[in-house]
Amino acid sequence: MPNLEPLAAANLADAATRHTGSAQLITAAVLGVALIVGLITWLKMHPFLALAIGAVAVGLVARLGAADTVASFVKGFGSTMGSVGILIGFGAMFGKLLADSGGADQVVDTLVNRAGPRALPWVMGLVGAIIGLPMFFEIGVVLLMPVILLVANRSRLPLMAVAIPALAGLSAMHGLVPPHPGPLVAVAALKADLGLTLGLGVLVAVPTVIIAGPLFGKLVARWVNVPVPELFSTGGPAGRPAAEQGPRPSFTATLATILLPVVLMLGSAVFDVVSPKSGSQVKKVLDVLGTPVVALGIALIVGMIVLGRGGRMTRDALADTMNSALPPVAGILLIVGAGGGFKQVLVDTGIAGTIADAIRDSSLPVLLLAWFVAALIRVATGSATVATVTASGILAPVAAGLSTSHVSLMVLAIGSGSLFLSHVNDAGFWMVKEYLRLDVVQTLKSWSLMECVISLAGLAGVLALSAVV
Repeated sequence: MPNLEPLAAANLADAATRHTGSAQLITAAVLGVALIVGLITWLKMHPFLALAIGAVAVGLVARLGAADTVASFVKGFGSTMGSVGILIGFGAMFGKLLADSGGADQVVDTLVNRAGPRALPWVMGLVGAIIGLPMFFEIGVVLLMPVILLVANRSRLPLMAVAIPALAGLSAMHGLVPPHPGPLVAVAALKADLGLTLGLGVLVAVPTVIIAGPLFGKLVARWVNVPVPELFSTGGPAGRPAAEQGPRPSFTATLATILLPVVLMLGSAVFDVVSPKSGSQVKKVLDVLGTPVVALGIALIVGMIVLGRGGRMTRDALADTMNSALPPVAGILLIVGAGGGFKQVLVDTGIAGTIADAIRDSSLPVLLLAWFVAALIRVATGSATVATVTASGILAPVAAGLSTSHVSLMVLAIGSGSLFLSHVNDAGFWMVKEYLRLDVVQTLKSWSLMECVISLAGLAGVLALSAVV
């Protein structure tokens, strides 16, 4: 009988080597994420630079080599910018055009003027969702806050009963529904179907906004009873009645322009479901029109014509709008690109695969784990975008083994987790605090809790959908 002791010893040695290698990779990943969190929260470093430093640190600790680490980071940065950067630029231009043309004001005024006091919180949730669909969160807050304060003043409703629904609509769209940067990054990183993700995102977002908006707003109004800030109570540009404002596009034209990219992307996805093997010209045309870059680009061009003409904007005014739209999103572009570079380093070192194996062996459901990872990074860094891009990079290998529908649900689970518990390290926290003239405790009891409700309601919706799709 052959002696098996040398073979057994060799197997044990190989297992020990693999274990040591895996432990080193996991250590590199943990140190990298901890370094990013520390640089952002303790040294107040910009997330772009923190992600770049963290990526290099991960590569060096994982023994990828300095040159290969830099090359990997640059590769990931470039591929992410190619898939998402153009969309961010188009989205910023579209959001600025919507604001400057008066189209956003027209949508808000039309909906609010047709609602009674009881319906106003529900209408404000709808307004926040509509405005939040094409706009970045910060732009949406700046646009919505004067409207929130004006509506609260005119209707005599508690400020929080008006503010919370609008902010819930804005935040839910930001985290759950493309074409926002976070969901788009997750879609690209996890190779999810965009049309399906958009459709499922809307299904999750609607009940989430209802729960975290009008319903939760009633409770918040009881324990955070604050007056409308005097700045917006009388006159001023933000408090002018509609009759004193300049010409604006019609409600129908504005709403149609806002929904155009969504309709194009959903139309392509629906046709693929109805006729997946069709090679017709119609399918080819819809596939092109439903491509995110094309859909958003078409919406921007249509908006320049429809909204620009409706708002009687001159060519110089349109040029100023387009030029001023891009500088504010430069930081977002760099953060998203650096997140893609960090993800690529995780992939090239083999860390992502090792983490994926560990996650597969975990007793936690994959979707719940995806939410938890994103929520942990969000609480630590204060950035929903950083949480989304980092969690997507970590979980990308896991998504490869899931069905198409569950990959889309993982995108939504990460998006829900990225909204959890906004607090003092989040710029949005301070924006809301200052606009509504709250103290820190009041902001925690209103805005921060609302973000937790959105995150948990979104997770519940994702888990419910996972049982039926």
